[in-house]
Parts: sequence; C-alpha cells; structure tokens
Amino acid sequence: MRLSRLGLGALMLALLLLLTACGTTKVQPGYYRVQSGDTLYQIARKEGASVSDLVRWNKLSNSNSIEVGQVLRVEPPAGQARTSTPSKASSKPKPKAKPSQSSTASSGKRRTAPPGAISLVWPAQGKVTRGYDGSGSNGIVISNAAGTPVVSAAPGTVAYSGSGLRGYGHLVIVKHNASFLSIYAHNSKLLVKEGQRVSQGQKIAEMGNSDSKQVGLYFELRYDGQAVDPAGSLPSK
Repeated sequence: MRLSRLGLGALMLALLLLLTACGTTKVQPGYYRVQSGDTLYQIARKEGASVSDLVRWNKLSNSNSIEVGQVLRVEPPAGQARTSTPSKASSKPKPKAKPSQSSTASSGKRRTAPPGAISLVWPAQGKVTRGYDGSGSNGIVISNAAGTPVVSAAPGTVAYSGSGLRGYGHLVIVKHNASFLSIYAHNSKLLVKEGQRVSQGQKIAEMGNSDSKQVGLYFELRYDGQAVDPAGSLPSK
C-alpha cells in the first residue's frame, strides 16, 4: 500500500498525538526527556555525567530501564555530587554498527523490531497479498471475505477508533506499550472504542474495503514511531 503524502502526514500527526509519552512540554533545567533511540550511555555522554550517576539519581533498576518520554534528572540532587567526570575518550562517539542483513532490504528502508520484543498473533485469517518492504508498503495486506474477524495482535489499549484519517477507512490503532502500536485499516465495522483495554486475540473489527478498492485488512506494526516488518513477531503459518 503506497500512502499518499497527505495520508501519511495525517497518520504521523495522529501517531505523535497518541504517543503521549513523547510529549513536547519543556522540562526544567537539570532534567532531560528521553527521545526515541536514546540510550542511558548517550544521555550521560551528552549531559557530562556518568551512567552510574544517572542510575543513582533517578533510582533506576538498571541502565536499560528507560522509556521514551521519561524525564530523567541529569544534574545531581542537593547534597550529592558526581561520582566521576567522563573522560575525553568517552565523549567521542562510537563507530556505528554495520546494519545486519535482516534489518535492511534492497531498498535500504526495511526495519525490524528487536528480536523477542513483542509476540503477536495474526490479526486476521486469510492470504497475505501484499508484504512489507519498508518503502512502497509499510505494512501487510491480508485478504479474505468481507466480515472476517479482525483481532488485536497483542494486548493493549485502543488509542484510536474511527475514520478520520484519509486513506485508511474505518481504522483502529492499538497501543501495546511505550514502544509498540499496531494499525488495522479498511475495516467494514469497528467494535471497540478509544481508551478500551483489549486482550490478545480479541475481536476489534470486521474486515472490509472502506477507502480501498478491494476487501482486505491493512496491518502495520510500529516500534518507537517507525513502521517495522511484522513478520519477525508473527507466528509462521
């Protein structure tokens, strides 16, 4: 499915609004809001602190426990001092790792979620008539008869249920956690409301062809705001 410039822009705007954890509210001096792709090491290097300082000041369970949108203290609390000052060597950026073959396609735009980060069930029964390629199609199309049940691929909260995004017809977006959300488009009927909790495999819509020339479910998985190939998180057929 090749998205129109207007449709893609509208979807990205909606996703930004849905990911409330990534709010744009300015933080106070001495604090930092975690952005997509940040690691604690990168934040420490940027703010002139050590990873152990940030873990201690923010009472983190470990150095990998930060989430997008989280606000971290990057200056020592009153009465505390930095344990160490990063050396010049540590301030140099590390060379970027070469992307693995599985995370890139011939177009150079294929993305995958971290292995084991989320486990999905198939959102509908049917034949996959269009796959993900990260360029012309950011998701997959599953074709079957009109009215075929559409289910939530993983547990979560309904972040959007409606038909306000041009090009997607009757659309459901489910937010699974701080990093993942899934998109279900072109339905004939919506069965859930915004804010509703859904379980994995729960019926949320019925397959249709709203805003589409053929009956089928357009399914998309997003990780930290980026469309990723859902194949690695779906069970084999």
